[in-house]
Amino acid sequence: MEIAFVLILLLVAIILFATEKLSVDVITLLLLIALTSAKIITPEQAFDGFSSDFIIILASIFVLSAALEDTGVLDFLVNWLMRKVGHNPNSLLLFIMVIPGIVSAFMNNTTVTALFVTPIVGVAKKMHTSSSKFLMPLAYASILGGTCTLIGTSTNVAVSGYMTKAGYEPFGFFEFSGIGLIIFVVGIVYMMTIGKRMLPKGVSQGLTSKYNIKTYLTEVMIMPDSPLIGQVAFTSDLSKMGFRILNIIRAKENFLPDYRTRIRERDVLLVEGEIDDLMKVKETKGIEIVADVIIEDDLVGGDVRLAEILITGKSDIIKRTVRESDFLRRFGLVVLAVSRQNETIRTKIGDIQLQLGDMLLVQGTSDRLEFLKTNQHLAVLDEFKPILFKGRKGLLTLGFFVLSIIVGSLGLLPLSVSFMSAAVLAVLFKCISTDRAYQVIDWRLLVLIGGMTAFGMAMQNTGADKFLAEWIVHLLEPFGLVVILGGFIVLTVFLTQPMSNAAAALVVLPVALQTAIQLDANPRTFAIAIMLSASVSLITPFEPSCILVYSPGKYKFSDFLKIGSGLTLILMAIILVLVPTFWPL
Repeated sequence: MEIAFVLILLLVAIILFATEKLSVDVITLLLLIALTSAKIITPEQAFDGFSSDFIIILASIFVLSAALEDTGVLDFLVNWLMRKVGHNPNSLLLFIMVIPGIVSAFMNNTTVTALFVTPIVGVAKKMHTSSSKFLMPLAYASILGGTCTLIGTSTNVAVSGYMTKAGYEPFGFFEFSGIGLIIFVVGIVYMMTIGKRMLPKGVSQGLTSKYNIKTYLTEVMIMPDSPLIGQVAFTSDLSKMGFRILNIIRAKENFLPDYRTRIRERDVLLVEGEIDDLMKVKETKGIEIVADVIIEDDLVGGDVRLAEILITGKSDIIKRTVRESDFLRRFGLVVLAVSRQNETIRTKIGDIQLQLGDMLLVQGTSDRLEFLKTNQHLAVLDEFKPILFKGRKGLLTLGFFVLSIIVGSLGLLPLSVSFMSAAVLAVLFKCISTDRAYQVIDWRLLVLIGGMTAFGMAMQNTGADKFLAEWIVHLLEPFGLVVILGGFIVLTVFLTQPMSNAAAALVVLPVALQTAIQLDANPRTFAIAIMLSASVSLITPFEPSCILVYSPGKYKFSDFLKIGSGLTLILMAIILVLVPTFWPL
């Protein structure tokens, strides 16, 4: 009965992870509440995963990565390398895969992808080519680069932590670097040859044409007898008719309205709305239509500019609407349109719930857009200007990071202590503020990993892991150990579609370890195969790094399916052949 309860909970969790109706941390905590309430695990077991040293390692990596970003080290490196690459598309593609992949071996791959998106889009525009040629390879390289070291992905750290909890030796820092490098190089070769030919051939477009803004804009003049005179722009009768006021031209001055701006006589308003509603404007007393078609110059006249901005994983406006985030007052920018996975949304902008990877077409002054480039929540895609390199603090942060890797990998200090020491030193030397250090830690990921570790304990307590292991052994034992290992690789890749990589690995791992014990095989072989399999699933764009490039690259779901499926199958075969070679069954 307990086994059935645990397996039903697992199925419910997978469904909830896939639908994204609830945050992953909330789902995880609900699982822990259910398991402790049913007395399947004790409260101590439920929260034991949160006190593990791998949680400290992950939190420290988040802080150190942010410190490297804030001090301008990473932007300095990116800017310098971009200048060296030149404008050869093949050289740029190789650079886009090699350098981010190497950096991703020591940093979170989502952070690395977000860091490179802006300069790549800028370079692509200068080369008069589509960024779709480069952004998918960037995402794939950052994901595969994480397979090279223990801290390359949170999945690696989580699996190593679970192994320690289960009584096995934790993974060494560079223990799987050999096979990780092979996976990384194969990914580069694939994308430079087969993958490159399948990448979509997008074309560069102007911002207004790309978002189909023209058909939604018109200019109206406020006549002396208009009832709109004196009304606040954003709550005026015109707004109630379904139109949005984007710009006001007053006495030859072009400016953006804010929440205090009142409409005056002879104002010329640039408004957006459905074409079918234009008749309402024509019939409204005191309003005269100036033009039914507006060219881009009207949107970017004077000091007002258009720009594309990307919502990154660090943004605190994810899952909040444009109105709830108080976008205009907070950033001083008007959101004209939202692009999400090739769907362009131009109506009811204020009610759109923003998501990771959304691209916003915004309008604002040059100063506001320049200021936004220093913001950690949004990335401006129109051009790349690096954060000012803070020489001393940047070098100190880099030194602390490198030293922590050396000390931890040599075993002079536990990895958790070495990385935590580096993070504390970064704060003490003011390379990053204390408040910022707490903000950059992905608490949801830590809750997910800590909670799913406890779920693995529940599977052990109830015997659910043995039940599933016996079923798998009964089904596949006639075909041999390698086929059983292959079955777990396929299962892991399959589960990474609805779940996060770390969660999928932690769900499969207890069953795989129990299977290895029953077959008198090497548990470490199974653990490393599952860990690597969780990081090579490139079939769908659900991985955060892929989500970040989906809209800027104007990709379709089928692009990832077409290009990523072949690469994933090749990498699965490599794992199946090489893992038993490096770690004999």
